[in-house]
Amino acid sequence: MVYSEAMAASAVFICVLICLITERIHLTIAAMLGAMILLFLNILTLPEAADYIAQSSATLALFFGVMVMVRAFEPTQIFKYLATQMVLLAKGQGKRLLLGIVAITLPICAVLPNATTVMLLAPLLPPLAMELGVDFVPLLILMVFVANSAGLLTLVGDPATFIVGDAINISFLDYIRTLSLGGAIAVAAIVVMLPILFPSIWHKQLDDLKHLPHPKLNHPRMLLMGGGVIAIVLTLFVVGESLPVPISPAAVALLGAALCLLLTHHGGIDSVQNILRDVDWSTLIFFMSVFVLIGGLEKTGVISAASGGLALVLGNNIAMGSLLLLFLVGGLSSLVPNIPLVVAMVPMVKEYVVAVGLAGSEILSPDYTGTLPVAVLPLFYAMMFGATLGGNGTLVGASSNIVAAGVAEQHGQRISFQRFLRYGLPIASLQLILAGLYVSVRFL
Repeated sequence: MVYSEAMAASAVFICVLICLITERIHLTIAAMLGAMILLFLNILTLPEAADYIAQSSATLALFFGVMVMVRAFEPTQIFKYLATQMVLLAKGQGKRLLLGIVAITLPICAVLPNATTVMLLAPLLPPLAMELGVDFVPLLILMVFVANSAGLLTLVGDPATFIVGDAINISFLDYIRTLSLGGAIAVAAIVVMLPILFPSIWHKQLDDLKHLPHPKLNHPRMLLMGGGVIAIVLTLFVVGESLPVPISPAAVALLGAALCLLLTHHGGIDSVQNILRDVDWSTLIFFMSVFVLIGGLEKTGVISAASGGLALVLGNNIAMGSLLLLFLVGGLSSLVPNIPLVVAMVPMVKEYVVAVGLAGSEILSPDYTGTLPVAVLPLFYAMMFGATLGGNGTLVGASSNIVAAGVAEQHGQRISFQRFLRYGLPIASLQLILAGLYVSVRFL
């Protein structure tokens, strides 16, 4: 019975992936149907499915909070105003615009999760592209590439990186000394590829800047007070978890959302119902469904079996294991959102390390606070690079990709799986090769 459940969970997971890749079914519907099939086959009970969602509730709360904050500022026209200013600063040159997106996204992603950065900045791009006379979808895709890659600059830049770093108990400063250079190399690869991937925008020149529409800012009081809320939220994102009473980024985002709702509703600017109606619920439901699908694989032992297979193939060859893991996780991360992927992979790799005798079984405890043997750390470093950079490969590879797709749909365009793949495959391939060289030279 256990074997049949494992086969069923695997089959459902593969079918959902096929639906996502072929785009026969909308990604949210495909993931939700897959999760429901697991429930109706009794592979997971409803409380178990809810538990797997609850394990990632912080991620969902973070997304929801930032979505509400971004939507609350919409009536002020701040995004249209900033978009016009960006075009003017770029002097109408497409190449400056592309480089400006890299320059703006890069430092923010060093201190904020990449999906959060995309939520904050992506609304700028559709009105900006409209004024420049170019398609905004490539600009969104570029922002996603930079956000995912810059997430490697610090420990908190990408949720997947943070999950792995937390599992091996690496400190913020140790991460910067050890791994940040790899993130910088990944970003440099994007800059080099800009004229190749985005030639029409790179060579775009808008000469008539005087006739650009100049939207006026509305509700200055809301902007002033809302700006204070955003400043508090950004500050707490950075220092909240180091306070005497720690505040998680998810709690900070929900606090910011509540304060923005208070300002807009009681200021008569917009209603709570309108704001909540416009939240990107399809993205949130997609992630919840994927967490359930991963939970089905975990409960039925598929992930544990994969760990045993890893030990059998690699033995205790850490060098080969690290490179294999980098490209394996990179490939999988192109098909599976990297947050649930690393949640599943971390215990698998730890079990492998214990199985081949390179670490004691105490590292399997969720409460383990010690350091892992230096010899096995390249496995986890490789996993960070693979999960983060592989996410650039396809539309479903990273949470920020899904967020960008939601923003595009809200502005009347759809980012198809194939269209994203045309940009993502060359970038992800180049970055994974460079990451493999970096891991080999730096750690192996």
